[in-house]
Amino acid sequence: MSVATELLPSWLWPRAAYVHVPFCAHHCGYCDFAVVAGQDHLIDLYLEALDVELATLQEPQPVQTLFLGGGTPTHLDARQLHRLLTSINRWLPFETGHEFTVEANPGTLGEDKIQVLADHGVNRVSLGAQSFHPNLLRVLERDHDPGDVARAVERIKTRIQQVSLDLIFGVPGQTLNEWDADLRSGLELAPDHLSTYGLTYEKGTRLWKQRQRHELQPLSEEAELAMYARGIDLLEAAGFEQYEISSFARRGKRCRHNQVYWANEAYFGFGVGAARYVQGRRELNTRDLQGYLRKVLSGESATFQSEQLGPEERARETMAVQLRRVEGIRRSAFRLQTDFELDALGGEAIARHVDMGLLADDEVSVCLTRQGRYVADAVIEGLL
Repeated sequence: MSVATELLPSWLWPRAAYVHVPFCAHHCGYCDFAVVAGQDHLIDLYLEALDVELATLQEPQPVQTLFLGGGTPTHLDARQLHRLLTSINRWLPFETGHEFTVEANPGTLGEDKIQVLADHGVNRVSLGAQSFHPNLLRVLERDHDPGDVARAVERIKTRIQQVSLDLIFGVPGQTLNEWDADLRSGLELAPDHLSTYGLTYEKGTRLWKQRQRHELQPLSEEAELAMYARGIDLLEAAGFEQYEISSFARRGKRCRHNQVYWANEAYFGFGVGAARYVQGRRELNTRDLQGYLRKVLSGESATFQSEQLGPEERARETMAVQLRRVEGIRRSAFRLQTDFELDALGGEAIARHVDMGLLADDEVSVCLTRQGRYVADAVIEGLL
């Protein structure tokens, strides 16, 4: 990091980075991420391309947080993981007290891979458990068994400090009792962090197509709301704090990398489909694996979209993403980050939603009430 960039605030110059690994054993029916299955013969070529893209930094850029997502990064074998992480460590060295998260599927984590992760500074694993019910895992097309989750957590904890679990509610056919049992099963594994996501039907996915053909019946909004509320109650009773709409953590165990996104601060992004936000410019890499390989290995940029946000547009975006945090938007910090007064942008809308009981305003900060969290997307849209 040069002296010039070192002096820039974190909302302009990144202290965080995301690296994408698209490879999976199976493309789950609900997944809309940039992933590929049955393309393992391209893994080594992809790692070469990633190294080329990382080298466009020109010099190593120290980061505080790094997130290796997918896809399934741990679908790579131990040798490939070592190669990938060596490249990442070279170009994105860690500052003291770093957080390095790797996403993993429960059935893909052997002791050899865990050792490689730990040896390269990984100190947090996010496991895609999704459910502990075989019938619901089948609906989601997950390729692991419920027992794989406990075995993976046990192995991870021998070398890596923190474990997070992802769980999905609102699965077709799921009952409130099944969701309650999933939450309790997750808690029994003593994770540091839990994320609870309502199932979404992204256009073009197999799950969306099944819904269009009436091959499955989505849950009602009332049923999904009851599940979301049950999650808040049960996890808070177990000692977890909700710090974002979908995120719960034990004290001191929040995902610091995701907090960068929710603060609308800058971050690097590398790999197929990866997004980045540097000095007010948002860029997105191509989602096509073959296109990514061709461009990067021929010395071209993999950027597919690029947009320089204007000051007010950036401020409104900051307002929208910061409202996802339970702590909400702190007026003084918002002013420092955007050069705008929060009330000049959304004062009337804020007051209206306070009257509706969906926002709380103590004059220092504005945040969603619990009722507001239930309809967060609508509240945020109403402020923009």
